[in-house]
Amino acid sequence: MSKQTIPTPQAIRGTQDIFGAEAEAFGHVVETFERVRKLYRFRRVEMPVFEKTTVFSRSLGETTDVVSKEMYSFEDRGGESLTLRPEFTAGLARAYLTNGWQQHAPLKIATHGPLFRYERPQKGRYRQFHQIDAEVIGAAEPQADVELLVMADQLLRELGIADGVRLNLNTLGDAPSREAWRAALIDYFRAHKDQLSEESQDRLERNPLRILDSKDPRDKPFTADAPMIDQFLSAEAQDFFGKVTAGLDAAGVAWVRAPALVRGLDYYRHTAFEFITDRLGAQGTVLGGGRYDGLLEALGGPATPAVGWAAGIERLAMLVADARTITEPAADVAIVPMGAAAEAACLGLAATLRRGGLTVDMGYRGNMKKRMSRANESGARFALIVGDEELAAGEATVKNLVTGTQERMALHAIPAHIAA
Repeated sequence: MSKQTIPTPQAIRGTQDIFGAEAEAFGHVVETFERVRKLYRFRRVEMPVFEKTTVFSRSLGETTDVVSKEMYSFEDRGGESLTLRPEFTAGLARAYLTNGWQQHAPLKIATHGPLFRYERPQKGRYRQFHQIDAEVIGAAEPQADVELLVMADQLLRELGIADGVRLNLNTLGDAPSREAWRAALIDYFRAHKDQLSEESQDRLERNPLRILDSKDPRDKPFTADAPMIDQFLSAEAQDFFGKVTAGLDAAGVAWVRAPALVRGLDYYRHTAFEFITDRLGAQGTVLGGGRYDGLLEALGGPATPAVGWAAGIERLAMLVADARTITEPAADVAIVPMGAAAEAACLGLAATLRRGGLTVDMGYRGNMKKRMSRANESGARFALIVGDEELAAGEATVKNLVTGTQERMALHAIPAHIAA
């Protein structure tokens, strides 16, 4: 086959190649998250990108859309079913149980990285996407919920995107409260079953809470009058939610009660929350999470309280890019060698400057004019011009690219001059 007929590979639909200002915004989100999680003493963990399929089918539920339609699952050569992780929480719970991390409880952990779901790509939604994630495992106290929410609020503020973002907050109650609410919802929606959307009819018996967040206009008249959780909250559940809201008030974190905010899986308890904005179109959720006290039991572990949140890095980066200009960092100095001998000598000079903590750009191509043009484009304050004459004298011409002034200087004196 001739070279001309070889097809050029294309990116897989739903994936992305991130570069330039977009990559800088992406990196800014991760760097800010790393800085903030250290302020709250969340310990970093790194997780496998694939797990046994049962980790996710047990935790997410066999009948959920993620498990039935969206997971990237495959059999390895040994015939075992494995799945590329569609979310972090289940894998973190598995790691907590299998590695004996109970000894560190309550354990505050954070991670970030790629996740995978087979769904329709759209703005802010990809088949390989990236999230940041924070969890507290082994803490039953409402203070853990508050700390996570305050941490999320601080993250959004430090990213410069808190304006126009609202915290929606709800309680799902404890297990008895939730079960009573679930039974009431089934009774209520059964009376209107024929008028519900097909999707809500399908959810009625197995996951009635999900009908409450239906976007189908056929469901809206019925969800508006559906029973709400407050009618079924136990005194304990009311007290828990009261402590969460009081903690947020004390920390100065604004919140809005959202009684229709739900989590469909049975292991979710008490707090559920979303930070939302209208600046992302249909994809309005910026960060979301809740308390999942029943998850570790679903994975075969002991009853273990836990709460956490996750946020899409791509979505956060889109908001960052809209709110401010994130550019690639400028160089401190640009080196312009002219001639083979000068290029060899300048490699050593560049290494010395970089070891001193300076950002250095070095031009290898083109004539003097093109190399100086590259130096100006780098944003550097200084250009170091080294030709045969300067090299023979052990010097360089140091040009201030801001003022336009220049002077000859001994090579050994340049690092101190640039750093000053």
